[in-house]
Amino acid sequence: MQDDSPTPVLCIGSALWDIIASASCDMQPGNDVAGIIRRRPGGVSLNIALALVERGQPAALLTSIGNDAQGDELIAKLETAGVDCQYVTRVDDPTDNYLAIETTSGVVFGAIADCASLEKAGDLILAPVRDGRLGTAQKPWQGSVVIDGNLPVSTLESIAKNHDFDAAHLSFVPASPGKAERMRAALKAQSATLFVNKGEAEILCNHALANASDASEALCQLGAHRAIVTNGPDASALCDKNGVISVMPPQVEAKTTTGAGDVFLAAFVGAEIASTLGLREIMETAVKAAADHVMKDTE
Repeated sequence: MQDDSPTPVLCIGSALWDIIASASCDMQPGNDVAGIIRRRPGGVSLNIALALVERGQPAALLTSIGNDAQGDELIAKLETAGVDCQYVTRVDDPTDNYLAIETTSGVVFGAIADCASLEKAGDLILAPVRDGRLGTAQKPWQGSVVIDGNLPVSTLESIAKNHDFDAAHLSFVPASPGKAERMRAALKAQSATLFVNKGEAEILCNHALANASDASEALCQLGAHRAIVTNGPDASALCDKNGVISVMPPQVEAKTTTGAGDVFLAAFVGAEIASTLGLREIMETAVKAAADHVMKDTE
């Protein structure tokens, strides 16, 4: 019997626990202030997978998660939410964590990402792609794939070297400005979309850029097939061979910015897979989804 179920988006990268502290007042380095501390599933690929399934688009996660109580709890929450976790690699290392402090306006004041198990696992997380469970040499994976910059450089290079996704549509996202340099592989990938914020674009281009439109154009000039640049409350832009599309997001009061870029990417990818909208409408859908996210009170 033919399987007519929708093809899941493969989300490859970090899955961990977010520990987010929201300060009750303005902070300076060394301050000890009151606030709220929350723990929730996080990681770029995990956030994108959750955002996709919330929009009705199936998603499967390829990552490493520890064989510990934290890992069991994380997978249980993901499966309850509808994320396909059958391809997750369980490792004998602690489940990864991300710790951030946010200002009263939801902007990250400082953060530490402990992705040690993902770094250590390396190519192990790609086993389902290479052992026949998710495509073969004769019939490679042809769906959408999201690759996040928390993957070690060696794994990103291995993906390109082994031609794992030559038949797929790739979306690359750096995860943070500190990992933007890892996205240089995306500038050479055919049919790939690079999702960055303006600061990350400036790192890749090695110079300051006036706005998202200029940044997206600069990335395409460096070789990107398609570049999408966000810029907080200012206009976001998409550049491809047909030119630049600039879209202004709704002006909202931000309560948290953590994960907003992941929601933007998920909304864009999901809307494009549906193939019912033009690129401008897809961009408008994505900026609206990100704006809705930053207005939410975190749980």
